[in-house]
Amino acid sequence: MPDGQFLPPMALTCGEEILKKAIRDSFGRTLTIGRCAILTDDLNGRPKCHYCGPCSRGCRTGSYYSSVSSSLPAAEATGHLTLIPNAVASHVEVDDAGKCRSVYYIDRVTRTHREVYGKAIVLCASTLESTRIMLNSTSPRYPTGIANSSGVLGHYLMDHVMGGGASGILPVLKGVPDTRGNRPNGVYIPRFRNLEERHPDFLRGYGYQGSANLVKWGHAINIPGFGAEFKQQIRDTRPWSISIGGFGEHLPRYENFCELDKIHVDAWGIPVLHISAAYGDNEQAMINDMADAAEEMLRAAGAEDIEVEREVSAPGLAIHEVGTARMGADPTTSVLNSYEQAHDVSNLFVMDGSGYPSSSCQNPTITFMALATRACEYLVEEFRASRI
Repeated sequence: MPDGQFLPPMALTCGEEILKKAIRDSFGRTLTIGRCAILTDDLNGRPKCHYCGPCSRGCRTGSYYSSVSSSLPAAEATGHLTLIPNAVASHVEVDDAGKCRSVYYIDRVTRTHREVYGKAIVLCASTLESTRIMLNSTSPRYPTGIANSSGVLGHYLMDHVMGGGASGILPVLKGVPDTRGNRPNGVYIPRFRNLEERHPDFLRGYGYQGSANLVKWGHAINIPGFGAEFKQQIRDTRPWSISIGGFGEHLPRYENFCELDKIHVDAWGIPVLHISAAYGDNEQAMINDMADAAEEMLRAAGAEDIEVEREVSAPGLAIHEVGTARMGADPTTSVLNSYEQAHDVSNLFVMDGSGYPSSSCQNPTITFMALATRACEYLVEEFRASRI
């Protein structure tokens, strides 16, 4: 994993500390707290996380990252932000020279069609949506979609392969209380395959995400009793669960692709995507090793009642889709350059996961943000030099 400047890490649970020591001593592997965009110190007027738990309901303190709590207020503070709500982007229009002129969008409330102009257009609608906009942006100059002279727009779709992992119970912690709050993060075991020695069965590798936690109260259903003594018995026998699941790299293949559906459209009349994607033999072999390694690590930690999973997930389940407008040095085999700028259209940028030429095995979102920051700095330099 790359180094960087980080806020203080969240603490591991006692079960995770056991797993960390076990895999270090037995296999020389590393376990660390996951890296996520949630504050552990106050920053720029946003308070640190107080571990209340229900993150999915929205963070009223703004401690976890969202555009509402972080980037939009920062953009608004510049005095140069115009935010248009309820806008459903349809396609990009080009001028006679083939450069981007505007974006057409539909007001989802009034259903009116509108156009917004810009010297440069930045698509950041998410991997598949940005590509859908590009495929829908046809013209005499770009008959198969804007910036698609290579013919690879929509191809090389990837998502992390899941389905290999293991879970169990840590008997050594039976009845040990958990005094921490609801930590909004798990642990991470970085990739250890195909780093120094080549694995005989597959290319690339995988990492694990997981956690060790005090389970809820379901075990009490099998304990007879009533009153204070019964309640204490439930506390004393409350088990700790431990689980780790792998996320593996999906090799880029041309035959994994998305295209505009020739029949179906969405509520605003825009063609939806037809997606064709599958995992191959490399991913299946990776899942098998992922499951075996997960089991051996839990056994090293002293886990019991271990259940092993080794069924390959369907593409899309990881929700880490990347690719379809990939970066590359060769305009004949890629859509974007290394600054996420379209080879064919100098004032078009795609700053999300669409540009990934490979998927690696780490969660991609923070890397999306890093690449977008780099691309924005480049865009500013190009404007100042009058090259756009």
